[in-house]
Amino acid sequence: MRIKNVLILEEAMVDLEDGKCFYDEKEAGVGNYFWDSLLADLESLVIYAGIHSKRFGFQRMLAKRFPYAIYYEIKEETAYVVAILPMRRNPAWIKGQLKERNQQKIGRKGARLNSC
Repeated sequence: MRIKNVLILEEAMVDLEDGKCFYDEKEAGVGNYFWDSLLADLESLVIYAGIHSKRFGFQRMLAKRFPYAIYYEIKEETAYVVAILPMRRNPAWIKGQLKERNQQKIGRKGARLNSC
């Protein structure tokens, strides 16, 4: 399936910002590297969306350079990123986050990454 758009929902943007802050606290500049790396992973969904296995009701792509997972779903020609969560967290916490977000689907807003 060809994906034309990647839409990052508000909750996922908050996850991304939280990760950036976490790494900036560890060492200056690492947060920016985290941000750039995860955006590159998100952009790759235009090509690779749909090939990832499902976990907790969403497809899960593992980030290339950081221990994070990107959870998304595909509707028509758009990949909706619902969460970007650290893999070092308890799996029960991850499952709870995804269950909560799955129940809040209606009326979501997000930022769009367009394909070329």
